[in-house]
Amino acid sequence: MLSEGAQVPDAVLMDTDGKGFTLGRYKGNPLVLYFYPKADTPGCTNEAKDFSALIGDFEKQGATVLGVSKDPVKKLLKFIGKYELKVVLASDEAGGFCEAFGTWMEKSLYGRNYMGIARATFLIDGGGKIVRVWPKVKVAGHAQDVLEAVKALG
Repeated sequence: MLSEGAQVPDAVLMDTDGKGFTLGRYKGNPLVLYFYPKADTPGCTNEAKDFSALIGDFEKQGATVLGVSKDPVKKLLKFIGKYELKVVLASDEAGGFCEAFGTWMEKSLYGRNYMGIARATFLIDGGGKIVRVWPKVKVAGHAQDVLEAVKALG
C-alpha cells in the first residue's frame, strides 16, 4: 500500500459519465480518496452515506471526496441514485488503479482466500502527495476523522 509522502500514480479511472481520468483532475486542492470493496453492501453504503453527510464541510475546506471500487459505472450510478450520495464515485473495473495504490490484495472470509479491495483512505494534498493514510478502515466515525485531518491541512 502506498504510504505517506508518496506521490500519487497516474493510473486511469472511469467517471460516472464513462470517461477516463487521472487524479491530476484534482490538483491544487485536497483530495480524499477512499477505496471500498463493493457498492450497495452494508459497510460500503454506510461509508458513502457518512462521507455524503459531511460533503458540505469537506467542500468548505476545498476538498473533494472520491470513492473508488471495481464496480462498473452502471452499478455506481444506481448506488448514487438509491442513496442520494453526494460523493464522487469512480470505477476501476480493470483494477490497475487499485493495484497502483496497493489496495488490491488477498483477503480471507470464512476460511476462503480471495482477491479484493482493502478498505483504505488516502488524504492527498494539492500537489499530489499523500499526507495521510488510513489502512484497514473501520467505517464508524471514519468520515469525521478524515474531515478533521483535512481541516488540519489548513
